[in-house]
Amino acid sequence: MEFRWSEWNLDHAGRHGVDPEEAELVIRNATPPYPTEREDEKWLVIGRGNGGRWLQVIFVLDEDDTMYVIHARPLTDKEKKRYRKRERK
Repeated sequence: MEFRWSEWNLDHAGRHGVDPEEAELVIRNATPPYPTEREDEKWLVIGRGNGGRWLQVIFVLDEDDTMYVIHARPLTDKEKKRYRKRERK
């Protein structure tokens, strides 16, 4: 799994307190049903990052199958509750 980082996505993730290693960890450790395909060929992963905190990471696949993270942020309390409820089903 290879990732491509640029000034733009490093800054975007950093504004949410997520570093590249943590975003990559969430993607690498994705478990079904993730990643899930979203609109416009985007992929969503929800998983645990550093210290077990829950993150949402959205990425696209470049033509060479490199992953380009376009969004990474911690889940809100409401999202965590909804995700844990879904996990129990």
